[in-house]
Amino acid sequence: MATPKNKSQHQSLATDLISSIEAKLGEAGTATKKMKKSIEKSAEKLAKKLTKLMSKTEKKTDKSAKAVAKKAKKESNKAAKNAKKAAKNAKRAISKKVESAEKSEQTPATPAAQRTPARPAAKPTSSSRTRPAQPKKPAAAEPTPATDDTTQTA
Repeated sequence: MATPKNKSQHQSLATDLISSIEAKLGEAGTATKKMKKSIEKSAEKLAKKLTKLMSKTEKKTDKSAKAVAKKAKKESNKAAKNAKKAAKNAKRAISKKVESAEKSEQTPATPAAQRTPARPAAKPTSSSRTRPAQPKKPAAAEPTPATDDTTQTA
């Protein structure tokens, strides 16, 4: 109610209510001073409540509009900041490419001589072993003739 807009809205609403009620009352009959006073008082209360209700809805719409505007501003600032970063990164990448190109120009174009892998040293042969190693035979693979009962003759 502190703003002049709300006060004027309240007064115009109250006068509209009073005039419409008095018009209806005039159709029914004459109104006494007490009735008129009561109508004015009730109209004032009603107008006050209605203006309060209207201002609440206005505040809600204003608040949501402000929030949307704030969010849009924040996003635009963020986009500008990201664009600035992207430009900075692109500039850095270009300078790195230039530096690497300059380095390649400074160094000779011929590659370094390739190294051959070192051959393992030959193992010295021991003179104590003259014959090759014999593979191990499994013990149960072939029966020995002495233990074979079917081949013995008496």
